[in-house]
Amino acid sequence: MIGMKWPLVVIIAGCNTVGDVLNAAGMKRQPEVEDFTPHSLAGMSKRIISNPLVLGGFVALAAAFFSLVLLLSIADVSFAVPATGVSFAFETLLAKYLLKEKVGLRRWTAATLVACGVMLLQW
Repeated sequence: MIGMKWPLVVIIAGCNTVGDVLNAAGMKRQPEVEDFTPHSLAGMSKRIISNPLVLGGFVALAAAFFSLVLLLSIADVSFAVPATGVSFAFETLLAKYLLKEKVGLRRWTAATLVACGVMLLQW
């Protein structure tokens, strides 16, 4: 099972990335919440749970969670959590090019530093 560590990291990072991007894309299609009355929150909840992008994001994040639980059964948390952080770099790329978000130098630098930290785990 030791040989499964890095494949699980790839699954977790991929599913986290896809899940977060799908959730962001789905939520950007929702109207802004203007009040927090029970009626308004119920309507928002109904729109969210019927949004296919958000549902897809939920499924991807659930897969990432269960993969993380499996990874934690065979690896130290000090390896597992930092290794899966590479998803931050992927999410930054997709946020810029797929979601058309403005990503400045500070965010690129942070994502690059996280990716470098993940590479250090291999040594």
